[in-house]
Amino acid sequence: MVFGDLRVGFYSFSCPNAEAIVRDVVQRRFNDNKSINAALLRMHFHDCFVTGCDASLLIDPNPARNKTSEKNAGPNRSVRGFDIIDEAKSALEQACPSTVSCADIISLATRDAVALAGGPTFNVPTGRRDGLASDPALVKLPGPSLSVLEVLKFFTAKGFSLFEMVALMGAGHSVGNVHCSNFRDRLSSFNNGTLDPTMDPSLDAKLVQVCGSSGQPAPNDPSVILDMTTPLAIDTQFLNQIIQKKGILHIDQQLALDPLSRDMVSRFVTDSDTLFQTFANATIKLSTVNVLVGNQGEIRRNCRVFNNPL
Repeated sequence: MVFGDLRVGFYSFSCPNAEAIVRDVVQRRFNDNKSINAALLRMHFHDCFVTGCDASLLIDPNPARNKTSEKNAGPNRSVRGFDIIDEAKSALEQACPSTVSCADIISLATRDAVALAGGPTFNVPTGRRDGLASDPALVKLPGPSLSVLEVLKFFTAKGFSLFEMVALMGAGHSVGNVHCSNFRDRLSSFNNGTLDPTMDPSLDAKLVQVCGSSGQPAPNDPSVILDMTTPLAIDTQFLNQIIQKKGILHIDQQLALDPLSRDMVSRFVTDSDTLFQTFANATIKLSTVNVLVGNQGEIRRNCRVFNNPL
């Protein structure tokens, strides 16, 4: 299967065990911590949605040389799972030095994490190269307080349809946590006791207990799980939740309320096969956005550092 200059099985001859090596690392990490599926999904999105899937998100800032990176950008400061990519890269460098890109490791690891979380199984094409720049100023991602139409503009700019957007968010947000700072503006305790009409009152009460109030916010910006029914599984329970006005993030709740998207949410709830297929195809599509191929970029030896940093 070919996707432009990418293809499934790209490393069949140059590093035949590449995909198995990544899968083994992800499996071991998943056995210890089931939440890595959310971490890798988020990493994949945050890398691919900026300058394309080029592993620019993995570069460490270097304060000693006054060098920043995408990790310095606000939306990326809570991204985690970099150690999983490091472990896979180390194993791959031993097996096949300077062969498998960090960008491909992210896509393969995300695919494997999705399957382990009960989501769809699918193949991802490989052959990406790693980028040579990592600029926090370029990190422009849709925020949780935007409307469906505003978020859709981000997705259409990358070539995605509304249907694909709803599938990516509906399945992707069925795992993982979110910090109070991303939704406390919806809570009655931060709005002089006024309930948000789009939030179930019982959910508001639970979240107030965690996040505090405008006069006394909870310290250290605590987090809550997005899917309160099956928080570690990719399934339709999250979509059921937002239909019941139990969406924690504004944008998630709007998916179930906005005339643009509500019928799609309802369809996915009753047709998990279509949700999974659309999510898988959209995730593959996301992994091919603005990739570097051929002689472009480089194959990093260490995913956190350019081979020849300036």
